[in-house]
Amino acid sequence: MKHIFLFFFLYTISVCSQNTVKATFIKDTTLTVQSLVEINNFGTQYHIQHNTLYKTENTKSSNYSNVQLGEITSANAFNPLKLNLFYSDFNTVIVLDNRLSEIFKIDFNTTKPYKSVSHISTGNDNTIWIFNQDTQQLELYDYKTNTVRAKTLPIQSRLLDIKSNFNYCWLLTENYLYKYSYFGSTVSKIENKGFTALEEDNGNLILQKENSLFYHKKNTNDFQKLEIPNLLISQFLLTNETLYIYHSKILSKFQLKTE
Repeated sequence: MKHIFLFFFLYTISVCSQNTVKATFIKDTTLTVQSLVEINNFGTQYHIQHNTLYKTENTKSSNYSNVQLGEITSANAFNPLKLNLFYSDFNTVIVLDNRLSEIFKIDFNTTKPYKSVSHISTGNDNTIWIFNQDTQQLELYDYKTNTVRAKTLPIQSRLLDIKSNFNYCWLLTENYLYKYSYFGSTVSKIENKGFTALEEDNGNLILQKENSLFYHKKNTNDFQKLEIPNLLISQFLLTNETLYIYHSKILSKFQLKTE
């Protein structure tokens, strides 16, 4: 009996030790920004300060602002050639090139049919993912042709966050975490047990629950809590296996190790 117990005890340890995530501290950097948008593999940083989007690359810096549209609700730099800024007060999206020059303006007040948009994220080609508040549906919108390439079934709970890459879009609602394909079909639906925000990179997710972060590996249903210092998390970003946490005017950099 002792041998059987020992076998299952060691087996449990072995199973629990698999797919663990370690966050190794690298460095702290002093940073004062209104909102951190993106830090890519090359160290290029995008942030918002005084309602202006800034791009810092090595010693070069460029910026974009549009005071006529009010406050920037969200910014997405996943595709550095087609960045997008969302101004919810004016129901408008601005698309920028890699020099932060305006290349397209999407005014949903003038589109037919009219769309009341609450959240957006980058899509493929000339598309963006938009959440239509009137229909409670996620739509893949082609802003060059003013057409909807795909749409999901209506969402039944309040939307908390949205993230995407060229192939998929993730919706975090009060009740569920959804993953949708480029065709609008549901890939997965997982119960949300207290998460309020998420970040995505290469299909892997980091989710926030209160003041803790959890790692969700793609194509799994598992959530592993990250062992990180007790920080008052304002924002977090994921770039490959590098985790950035912005807190108290400090940007902390960690290296993630999945086993």
